[in-house]
Amino acid sequence: MNEQRAIPDPEALVADMGARARAAAKIMAQTPTDTKAAALREAAASLRASEQAILDANATDMARGEAGGLSAALLDRLKLDPDRIAGIAAALEAVAALPDPVGAIIDSSTPSNGLELSRVRIPLGVIGIIYESRPNVTADAGALCLMAGNAAILRGGSEAIESSRAIHACLAEGLRQAGLPEDAVQLVPTTDRAAVGAMLRASGLIDIIVPRGGKGLVARVQDEARVPVLAHLDGLCHTYIHAAADPAMAREIAVNAKMRRTGICGAMETLLIDSQFAESAKVVAALIAAGCEVRGDEAVQALDTRVVPAEPEDWDTEYLEPVVSAAIVEGMDAALDHIARHGSGHTDAIVTDDETAAAHFLAAVDSAIVMHNASSQFADGGEFGLGAEIGISTGRLHARGPVALEGLTTYKWIARGEGTVRP
Repeated sequence: MNEQRAIPDPEALVADMGARARAAAKIMAQTPTDTKAAALREAAASLRASEQAILDANATDMARGEAGGLSAALLDRLKLDPDRIAGIAAALEAVAALPDPVGAIIDSSTPSNGLELSRVRIPLGVIGIIYESRPNVTADAGALCLMAGNAAILRGGSEAIESSRAIHACLAEGLRQAGLPEDAVQLVPTTDRAAVGAMLRASGLIDIIVPRGGKGLVARVQDEARVPVLAHLDGLCHTYIHAAADPAMAREIAVNAKMRRTGICGAMETLLIDSQFAESAKVVAALIAAGCEVRGDEAVQALDTRVVPAEPEDWDTEYLEPVVSAAIVEGMDAALDHIARHGSGHTDAIVTDDETAAAHFLAAVDSAIVMHNASSQFADGGEFGLGAEIGISTGRLHARGPVALEGLTTYKWIARGEGTVRP
């Protein structure tokens, strides 16, 4: 049954969960790699065995979402089917097979004082993840936190609460089967938003907050949090078609970057076309033929009568729908200036056969991910060989880009001496 009622004391709830998570985190930090991996494999087996129960739970969420007027993009993020459940289970197994970062030596040295120094990776501790209508995040976030030796407190959105509960039950089963504390991955049992505020104020209990969701959620977290935050606010991803781009490649990348899945943060939201590119009209026509609404400046409107005039706010809008803003730019510098003014530091790409131009773009664009001759839809931890990701960070501190196992660790210095004293 969906629990929508307010809880009497969200601060007490989060304090209790945080205390239990911190105790579990101490155990997880010392847990051998094989045991953590076994827990994830058992959770994957439980997911497959519980497929129908998860589908039934998701059907409840989908019906509620449709009745509540969720957008097509949000419904797509929410929906589970047998293939997606199989993918979630496979992602757990992929994380289990990844190298364990805990205990890895980052670097070592012996300075003139004779100390043997090394930096060694250790878990972050207790990680709070706040997310909206993507139930797969329950599994992905729980798995990554677990494998990196952390404890996790998960707060899923009300849109996906039944799906999240069903998936979380499988994670708990995996922990039980491996002999690990179930408190290592906890799911906040209420959809009351007061619990989110309590998590954001849980300094000393939660070490870092990771929000995954829309602009409103992330902005609230960044504004109210009293603990460090690892997040990105928008996925305003650009694709720049350079004058020396291969025309067929440019069309294929533009359509894929926008239309493969329009509701993900790596979807292209703005297309920039160099004024010297010879086949601009064909790129625009290909997007429209694929079902995309193109909102263009005057130069793009002149290419195709079906283009809708772009408004000033379009250049700063993350649509997450089959809509793209498009502009003709006068050379590389104009493209770089547009991205600097309107980009969000997430993912930006250039399409060109000119290696010198590509190198300049890759060096000049200050984003977490920059690409050459590739679709921005590849902005994903799994595609980067990291296994499941907990999110994509556009900040400059701690971790940037897809955040997977290494991003969920910090380090400590270890110094070894031989009776060494400082003069």
